[in-house]
Amino acid sequence: MSIIGEALETAHVENRTGLVTEFVLVGFSNLGELRPTLFVLFFLTYLVTLSGNVTIITIIHADRTLHTPMYRFLATLSLSETCYTLVTIPNMLVHLLVESQAISIAACRAQMFFFLGLGCSHCFLLTLMGYDRYVAICHPLRYSVLMRPGVCLGLGAVVFCSGFSVALIETSIIFSSPFCHGDRVEHFFCDIAPVLKLSCSRSPLKALGIFFLSVLVVLASFLLILLSYAFIVAAILRIRSASGRRKAFSTCAAHLTVVVVHFGCASIIYLRPDNGAHPEQDRLVAVFYTVVTPLLNPVVYTLRNQEVRVALRRALAGGCAPGA
Repeated sequence: MSIIGEALETAHVENRTGLVTEFVLVGFSNLGELRPTLFVLFFLTYLVTLSGNVTIITIIHADRTLHTPMYRFLATLSLSETCYTLVTIPNMLVHLLVESQAISIAACRAQMFFFLGLGCSHCFLLTLMGYDRYVAICHPLRYSVLMRPGVCLGLGAVVFCSGFSVALIETSIIFSSPFCHGDRVEHFFCDIAPVLKLSCSRSPLKALGIFFLSVLVVLASFLLILLSYAFIVAAILRIRSASGRRKAFSTCAAHLTVVVVHFGCASIIYLRPDNGAHPEQDRLVAVFYTVVTPLLNPVVYTLRNQEVRVALRRALAGGCAPGA
C-alpha cells in the first residue's frame, strides 16, 4: 500500500508541476491603503536615482579631468546601478498599484539572473574600486602603469564575467527542478529564497550550494576591501601633514559609505541560516537595497566628491553661458 501511495503522490506532484507554468508575485498586497502613498514616494525616489546616475555618467564622460580609472569605475558603477534598478523597481511600483502580478517561469528566471548578475558584479566592482584606491595611495608613482586603460578594461571585464557566471550557476541550481509547492512568490520580484521555497526539490545540498556561493561573493569581496583599506590606513598614517591625511582619506570616504550599506544589506538577506523564513522582513530590507542604496550612490559621490562637484558646476556654467 505504501508503494501505491508513493506512486499516487508522485503522480499528483507531477500533475501539479505541469500546472505551474507561471508564478504569482504577492508584492505589497498586505499594505492596503498605504500603497498609493508609497508608490508616489518610491516613484519620485526612483526618478532622482536615475537622474543622479545619468548625471554622473554624463559628467565623467564629458569632463576630461575625470578621465581617470577611479572615475571610470564610478561611471561603470552608476551604469550598473541604473540597470540593477530597472530589473526590480518598475515591478515594485506595479505591485504598489495592484494586488498581485503573474509572471512566467521563464521571465522569473531571467529576472533572477540579471538581478543576481548585477548584484554580484556590484560586489566585485566595489572590490575593484577599493583596489584602485589602494594602488593610488600606497603606490602613487606606479599608479599610471598598474591602472593603465588596458588593465582597467580587463579588470572590468573580469568583474562582470565573474558576477554573471555566479548568477548563472545559482539560477541554474534553483530552476533545475520543477515547482510543485504552490505558485505564490512572497516577494515583489523573483529572489532566491521565496522561489526556492516552491521547488519540488528543496534538498539541503541545493540550499547549501547557494549559501556557499553567496558567502563566497559577499564575504570574500568584503574581506578583500578590508585588506585594501588596512594597507590604505597604514599608508595614510605615515603621511606627516594633517591636510595630506585628510585629502587621502577624503578620496575613500564615499566608497567606504557605499560599501558599508551595500554589504550590510546583502549580509542581512543572503548570509542568514534561516534565509526566507521571514518574507515580510525580507521585503522591507529588499526595498531598502533596491530603492535607498541606489539613491545613496549618486548622492554620496556628488556631495562628498570635490572633483565631481567642480565638474558639475563647470558643466552647468557652460550650459548656462550665452551662446552655449
